[in-house]
Amino acid sequence: MLTIDNVYRASHALKGVARKTDVLYAPKLCSGAELYLKTENLQITGSFKVRGAYYKMTRLSAEEKAKGVIACSAGNHAQGVALAAQKNGIKAVICLPDGAPISKVEATKSYGAEVCLVEGVYDDAYQKALQLAKEKGYTFVHPFNDEDVIAGQGTIALELADQIPDMDAVIVPVGGGGLISGIAYTIKTLNPRVKVYGVEAKGAPSMKNSIEHGEMEELSSVSTIADGIAVKKPGDLTYELCSKYVDEIVTVSDDEISAAILALMEQHKLVTEGAGAVAVAAAMFGKIDLKGKKAVCLLSGGNIDVTILSRVIKRGLIMSGRNCQLMIELMDKPGQLKNVSRIIADLGGNVTSVHHERANEGSDVNGCYLRIVLETRNFEHIQQIRQALTDFGFKLL
Repeated sequence: MLTIDNVYRASHALKGVARKTDVLYAPKLCSGAELYLKTENLQITGSFKVRGAYYKMTRLSAEEKAKGVIACSAGNHAQGVALAAQKNGIKAVICLPDGAPISKVEATKSYGAEVCLVEGVYDDAYQKALQLAKEKGYTFVHPFNDEDVIAGQGTIALELADQIPDMDAVIVPVGGGGLISGIAYTIKTLNPRVKVYGVEAKGAPSMKNSIEHGEMEELSSVSTIADGIAVKKPGDLTYELCSKYVDEIVTVSDDEISAAILALMEQHKLVTEGAGAVAVAAAMFGKIDLKGKKAVCLLSGGNIDVTILSRVIKRGLIMSGRNCQLMIELMDKPGQLKNVSRIIADLGGNVTSVHHERANEGSDVNGCYLRIVLETRNFEHIQQIRQALTDFGFKLL
């Protein structure tokens, strides 16, 4: 059984291995709340996963250690298991889908693990890992549905209790539920008055649906930029723990996640992956009532694939009103573009792209369209520019 003693034992085992990550004050991310950030994105391997994986390794028997461990992951769990095995002198095999980003494959190898690429998707890699565990006698290290792994993740709550003893709420990303199970169990055992909120991506609400319907459910598909929490089905252990100890689970959209990633980069110089930013997205967009409360958002990981970072930033700019596109119908005569440019410039907008095209068939023979992309301060600024253009007589589409 999961016990508070087990969480304390995990904390002792992790001394000198996992970092006690800092808590940073974030006054601008959520108005009306005293918000803090628990920076597990700065943990070794770039995520909290090493906590549970390492503690699991310390609990293995000598025979299990001699045979080695196997895991299945396309990301943070793989690196956590690989490093934990390396530090304990245990052989580790990690099954990865063959479409996993090269950066993640190489990172896993760099921690000394043997990588087994499996044709297909995560579920195919998972089945291969179970098959090899049976054939070779490896111990399978589950990413979330394991009491020792959950106890390891619970050590974050012990740190928070020490760092912010008077906190009112903690907001935690939810995928399979291992992280929030460990945190919720530990927090509620130490201080039952603290609220524990979970956050899932709208495209992968497996735990939220399961708890709302009173039984474990499996999603037919998942779709989100937060690949670290794109889980079709929670574990039976994590489902039971979340049902008992978590106060509420909310969801955030990919656009809201992108805006949160951008805000963390700009305001706090912190890089988070999609899953790592969902707690902040929930606070930023009012998914949880935090008015007058001292709350902590857990940044669970920072291993974002740099190849998609620019796309995420672009979505974040649009979502926060920092970038917009205007389509303006003009009469094709001299001075029109000059007037549009002057109005935008006078209001402090910055034009980054202009596309001019003749009107379509059926439109005024002297008509044309102007498509403009511009940098703006916020949605209010966009509205000011739109209003000024309309007042001048331009037609916005």
